[in-house]
Amino acid sequence: MVDILHRIGIKAPATQVYNALTTLEGLAHWWTEEVVGDGKIGGKIEFSFRTKSGELLGRMVMEVQELGENKDVRWRCVEGPAEWVGTDITFQLSEQENQTIVLFGHRNWREAVEVTYHCSMKWATFLLSLREYVETGKGKPSPHDLKIDNWN
Repeated sequence: MVDILHRIGIKAPATQVYNALTTLEGLAHWWTEEVVGDGKIGGKIEFSFRTKSGELLGRMVMEVQELGENKDVRWRCVEGPAEWVGTDITFQLSEQENQTIVLFGHRNWREAVEVTYHCSMKWATFLLSLREYVETGKGKPSPHDLKIDNWN
């Protein structure tokens, strides 16, 4: 199994970061503007990614598996690209020196394939968007995200 792992510090209380990760409104401000579903444990959240002109690039559905208030978030991908289905996305939060440290994981990829490399880089850009959203009120969710290659 292969994991994508990142660590980022956000100058805000864990409650603010947790809300950005667990509410549909929060998610729409840093990952993708097109978010629908139920963010409670056992609920499913659908994320759609489009070009600025509206062309669908991808869609995935996450089942919310864990919510540890202001500490942990875990989703399992249940629909989407074949490489994503069955993977887990985790956010672990801790407050350290006036920052919330986010330990991010996109875990349990079956193998490292080209899309894994792409997703690792895209997750890094979206985590920077999360930080920007929490610290300033304005992130860069899809379709306004940083473009990194010919896949987006």
